[in-house]
Amino acid sequence: MKIALGGTGAFATKHLDGLNNIDDVEVVSVFGRTPDRTEAYAAEHGIAHWCTDLEEVLTHDDIDAVILATPTQMHAAQAIACMEAGKHVEVEIPLADSLADAKAVLATQERTGLVCMVGHTRRFNPSHQWVHNKIQAGEYTIQQMDVQTFFWRRTNSNAKGEPRSWTDHLLWHHAAHTVDLFQYQTGEKIVAANVMEGPHHPELGIAMDMSIQMKTESGQILTLSLSFNNDGPFGTFFRYIGDTGTYLARYDDLITGRDEVIDVSNVDVSMNGIELQDREFISAIREGREPNSSVHQVMACYEALHDLEQQLDG
Repeated sequence: MKIALGGTGAFATKHLDGLNNIDDVEVVSVFGRTPDRTEAYAAEHGIAHWCTDLEEVLTHDDIDAVILATPTQMHAAQAIACMEAGKHVEVEIPLADSLADAKAVLATQERTGLVCMVGHTRRFNPSHQWVHNKIQAGEYTIQQMDVQTFFWRRTNSNAKGEPRSWTDHLLWHHAAHTVDLFQYQTGEKIVAANVMEGPHHPELGIAMDMSIQMKTESGQILTLSLSFNNDGPFGTFFRYIGDTGTYLARYDDLITGRDEVIDVSNVDVSMNGIELQDREFISAIREGREPNSSVHQVMACYEALHDLEQQLDG
């Protein structure tokens, strides 16, 4: 299977690393925003073709699918363009930064029948898979998820600390990870939600701190705190409080509320959530099925984010 990769940043490289572990998959093209950087990236990673125009990539008949690790504001339009050109597409989180754009992507997927998957990686991290498996087996019910997403990002920089040409967002990007995971793990609709944000950054124009609360039909609750003002440690910390135990997850590590380490190394074929996400994308294409984290499955997340944004605007 021949893949085109959109983007030359930190997450594009994470996808390359994951794809390198999947049999019979080759990244044959990469496209970025600037010629010098994109050419250098292609040379560094041994990618035969590079360009700065998605439309050029989509003219290549030998390309089967596209993985988009491009700026958030481009995701929806680029995903639609890929499917219109007959290419399967995996879009890094978030799918879009508006509900209207997210619905447009879903409509295109339904019309074309192509695989369109969104990078909600938390569904694939072995730590969260372990909890999900217990829930599916009827051995665990969540009472509350308490989550902290903390970064130090007072300047416009990416995960590698490099300058960014676009602005990130706590609600439409970082909250999307947890809101989707809460819905995925509980399997229930959100019936109540509240959001508060702190002051907007004078230059970036975005809220640097945010607090979100949600409740499901049966009363399971989510408490989510997000910040770009946090001076370490960085990342997202998940606490599952349930009827038969408490579990703390951070990326691929999982411990009980009593600090007992849980071995999740045998949950899946890899400990790399991005690789597992890419494996699901490739498998869904080969098997002609809907993937986990399809655009259809994650739409409830973007509906919830839209409702929260309406609160903030109001």
